[in-house]
Amino acid sequence: MAVQIALPYTRSEAKEWAKASLKGVCNVVMPTFTADFKGLNEEAIKHDVRLCAQLGFSQTLLVSEGGTTFEEYLQFIEIANDARPEGLGLVVHGSFNSVEETIEAGRYAQNHGGTALLLSYDPNFYPKSEDDVYEYTKRVSDSTDLGIILFAVTTWGFARLHPSQFPPRLVERMTDLETTIAVKYEANLPGLVTGMADVQRRVADKIIVSDPMEFNGPGWIDIYGMQWMGTSGYEYFGDRVPKWFNLLQEDKWDEAMEVYYSYAPARKARGAVNTSVSAAKLLHRPAWKFMGWLQGFNGGPLRMPQMRLDGATMNSLREGLEKSGYDVTDEPNEAFFVGRNPR
Repeated sequence: MAVQIALPYTRSEAKEWAKASLKGVCNVVMPTFTADFKGLNEEAIKHDVRLCAQLGFSQTLLVSEGGTTFEEYLQFIEIANDARPEGLGLVVHGSFNSVEETIEAGRYAQNHGGTALLLSYDPNFYPKSEDDVYEYTKRVSDSTDLGIILFAVTTWGFARLHPSQFPPRLVERMTDLETTIAVKYEANLPGLVTGMADVQRRVADKIIVSDPMEFNGPGWIDIYGMQWMGTSGYEYFGDRVPKWFNLLQEDKWDEAMEVYYSYAPARKARGAVNTSVSAAKLLHRPAWKFMGWLQGFNGGPLRMPQMRLDGATMNSLREGLEKSGYDVTDEPNEAFFVGRNPR
C-alpha cells in the first residue's frame, strides 16, 4: 500500500513556498519497463531517481510520455517517491489524454511525494480563445493543491491566439491563480529574448520565471537572478549543469563559466538531435533516454509508439560526450536496449 505524504505547503502558501524552495536544476526521468513490456521495472526506476540526486539535481520530472498506461504512471510516482533521497523534488508531467487525467494525476501525486505539476495541454484541446486556455488551467488549479508550473511553449499551437505563440497577457492572468508557482518559458521564437523580457516584466514579482534551455542560463541568472531552471534532459551532461548553475548562484562566475564551456561538443550533439525532429512537436524520448544511459542511467526501450533510435544518432551523442572529456561508458550501444537493471 502506498504511503501518503503531505505536500510541503498549502494552497495559500504555494507561491511563497516556491520562491523559498523551488531552486536549482530539474532534469527528467523516464519510465523503464520489464523485458516483456508488461509492467514497470521498479529497480531500474529507483536507480535513475537516486542517480538524479547524486548528480546534483534538485528536482526531477517524471515523464508521462514514455508509453505508460495511466495506472502505471501513478505507480511510477509511487516508485520514484519510495526511492528519492531527501531533498529531491518530484515534478509530475501533466501530459495526458485529457484534462481529467491530469487532474487525477495531480491529486494522486500531491499525497504521494509530488511537489509540483508541469502543465501541458492535451492533443485534443483546440482553444478558440485565450479564455479557453485560462479555463483549462483554472480547472486544474481548482482541482488539485499541487503547485502548477505553466508551460509557455510553441508546441500547443497557440500562435493563432497571439503572435508570440503563447499570449503573454494570458501568462499574466494565469499567474493570479492560487496554485501557479512558476512558468517554463519557451515561446516567441525566434525572439525568445524579447518574450522572456516581456514575461519577466509582467509576472516575475509573483512567480518564478525559467527558461529551460541551459545554454541561456548564465544570461538569465545575470540579468534576472533566475533561481530555478527546468525541466529538461540535463542528465546528458552529467553533473555539470547543476554544478555551474549553483556556482553562479554563489557569484563564482569564472569557475562556473569554465564548467559551462567545457561540454560545448556535447551541447552541439544534443541540439542537432532536437532540431532534427522539431517539426513533429514531440521530443525524441528514446534519444533522451540513451543520453542518460551514456551517463550511467538505466536505459532500456520505451513502449510504442515512439521514434526510432538509429546508430548514427547514438554515435553522434556518444562522440559529443567523449569530445567534452566525459568518462563515457564503454558498453556497446546495443546494451542500451537491455538496460542496466534488466528484469
